[in-house]
Amino acid sequence: MGDLQRFDRFADFLVREFPAAERIWDIAGGMGKLNEALTAHGRTVLTFDVRPKHLPVAFAERLLTLAEPCTADLLVGLHPDGATRIIVDYAALHHLPFAVIPCCSDNSMPYKPWVRHIGEIARNAGFVVSEADLPITGRKRVVVGKWLS
Repeated sequence: MGDLQRFDRFADFLVREFPAAERIWDIAGGMGKLNEALTAHGRTVLTFDVRPKHLPVAFAERLLTLAEPCTADLLVGLHPDGATRIIVDYAALHHLPFAVIPCCSDNSMPYKPWVRHIGEIARNAGFVVSEADLPITGRKRVVVGKWLS
């Protein structure tokens, strides 16, 4: 079982790291717990996931694709499994910042090389990349991509 504080801790991190981001898309957000935590911070959040049962939050019951019209200021993913790469690719396409806490890779790569690989993909797309650890148990490495102003 994951750290039950991960949603609140990631939401706190996102609000500090991206204070101007008002419209946030939570990609592969499961039931919408990160959405709830960010909404409590006054953000407008849309969660993308194919899960049919979810919390009463703004929810798009579908996968994010590159064809999705963009209305977000920030893309985030908390253990988004196979959606990690689409977060970076979509953010690059629309010049949006992103923050993702990878859990498992979508290409069978071990965890630490996968985290480095995500950072390299982002750098190659033009992002300035940084990393941080959340104060939670389990997978806690945050990869952050921002554009130079």
